[in-house]
Amino acid sequence: MTSASASSDDQPRAPHALAGAVVGVLAAAVAIGAAQVAAGLTVPQSSPVIAVGQAAIDLTPTPVKDFAISAFGANDKTVLLGGILVVLALYAAVVGMLAVRRLAFGMWGLAIFAFIGLAAALTRPNSTPEYIVPTLAGAAAGAFALARLARAAARISPPAARARPAGQAGRRGSRAVGPTAVPSGPPVPPEALTPPEALTPPEALTPPDLPAAPDAPAYPEEPAEETPAYSFTYLPNPDDQGPARWPGRRQFLVTSGIAAAAAAAGTLAGRELITRRNVSQARAAIRFPRPAVPAPPLPAGSNLNIPGLSSFITPDDSFYRVDTALFLPQVDPATWQLRIHGMVQREVTITFAELLKRPLIEDYVTLTCVSDPVSGPYVGNAKWLGASLAALIRQARPLAGADQLLCTSVDGFTSGTPLQVVLDGRDALLAVAMNGTALPVEHGFPARMVVPGLYGYVSATKWVTDIEVTTFAAASAYWVQRGWSQQAPIKTESRIDVPAGGASLAPRRTPVAGVAWAQHKGVAAVEVRVDRGPWHQARLAAVPDIDTWRQWVWEWPATPGNHLLEARATDQTGYTQTPVQAPPPPNGASGYPSAAVTVSSS
Repeated sequence: MTSASASSDDQPRAPHALAGAVVGVLAAAVAIGAAQVAAGLTVPQSSPVIAVGQAAIDLTPTPVKDFAISAFGANDKTVLLGGILVVLALYAAVVGMLAVRRLAFGMWGLAIFAFIGLAAALTRPNSTPEYIVPTLAGAAAGAFALARLARAAARISPPAARARPAGQAGRRGSRAVGPTAVPSGPPVPPEALTPPEALTPPEALTPPDLPAAPDAPAYPEEPAEETPAYSFTYLPNPDDQGPARWPGRRQFLVTSGIAAAAAAAGTLAGRELITRRNVSQARAAIRFPRPAVPAPPLPAGSNLNIPGLSSFITPDDSFYRVDTALFLPQVDPATWQLRIHGMVQREVTITFAELLKRPLIEDYVTLTCVSDPVSGPYVGNAKWLGASLAALIRQARPLAGADQLLCTSVDGFTSGTPLQVVLDGRDALLAVAMNGTALPVEHGFPARMVVPGLYGYVSATKWVTDIEVTTFAAASAYWVQRGWSQQAPIKTESRIDVPAGGASLAPRRTPVAGVAWAQHKGVAAVEVRVDRGPWHQARLAAVPDIDTWRQWVWEWPATPGNHLLEARATDQTGYTQTPVQAPPPPNGASGYPSAAVTVSSS
């Protein structure tokens, strides 16, 4: 008896899909590790994962970005990188499953991803030929790892056992791959091994429609003999040497372990190389001269000291961060310089050392992100130190007709600042320090822009290295290209900090407190109402100038029940915060901040 599937069993079984997925993920990890090392040796921002992530940020629709900022806050970049790595892992798993079946398919998959990495790196602003090095290094390492791992995975499943029917049994001493079928039972007579044609009488071979020859001898009829039945017992081929001394499964595990170790080593080495470029030591070594124009002393009563109320000065580690940089630029102040050019009579280039020699101005300024929803966290107040941006621009002598400063960060981000706002006398700064120390790296070290009264996306470029004097008609900045307003004055707004929404309170006098801001206009009043009743005047804290936020408080005689608290601010121009609810796009959110609370009966 023969097996109908014997021919298919002659081929090795396909490796399990899980092994293919492991092959792809490990090859991708090796590629990323090698790319990290290359990025550490060249340009950290050229890492394929970072380049692809930055490209993803640029290509993501604005509503999706707004959702990410509102949903994840300061963790939006971590979520994005995590998502990129998950997608990469899934793609790599598919590439690995293809590679173990046919290596060429896996190599094509790897080539497609390498092409995406190259395109992302080369289209980054300020990219140089060095940007292709990490992607090419990662692709080469990934291809090598993919080939080795795929071959090892293909050896995991041994050839299937083969059965040979009687008459096809291999000779003893021949090199047989599988077990051999050996007959059992009574001895086989020689006639049984003779072809049936040899035992057939001649007349049986004569066509039935022809008469038999007259002289043909007569054969007496003999009783038919039953064909003996035979059974077969399958015994191992005596030439079978048994399993290999180095099983395929063990070889795959060893190869996988080597690949994982190589990936980890590459990632750690790349991180170490990038860390060596860390500017923390250079930042700590900076000594700033005394400001030519120091900040005024804080007046008594600028902090109301109410638990839960935002402090007048926002600590560095609590100050909001919203930008497009996946990788914090490590800019050495020794090599930093700012170029001012475009519609000017003469270009100006200034180094960090030269910047510190200019008269420095110290001032309190509140910054606000246009993405901040009503009652949101993207607003903060700090004491800034920097050179006059207006003086630097005037040194370049802008030409008539210029109305925009197109400011570019070292990572390619751009903001468009109205030229007239910078020159109107407010303390627009090229800032170098924040709250008494050098700028933190995440807030723009070694230099950034701070312009009171404008949302950050048009005024607060971090890691700034280039300012082009131009027009709004000639150039559009990063967020303007994505549908946000060209010019973005900050709206007069307020926020309730305490009590927090959803709080349970006792029936007693309770402070309702928060902050309000109307940068470069100043907050004149804040009012609070309960359950849409009459407005009550809040008490305002003192402020040093009109460019900062202002604390406020109203003592509420809380009564039992569920209540809705709302607030509104009025600036010194007489404008009162609107109740019209509007989302942040395209020029900032609006509406009354509110807090729903419950007051117990006792």
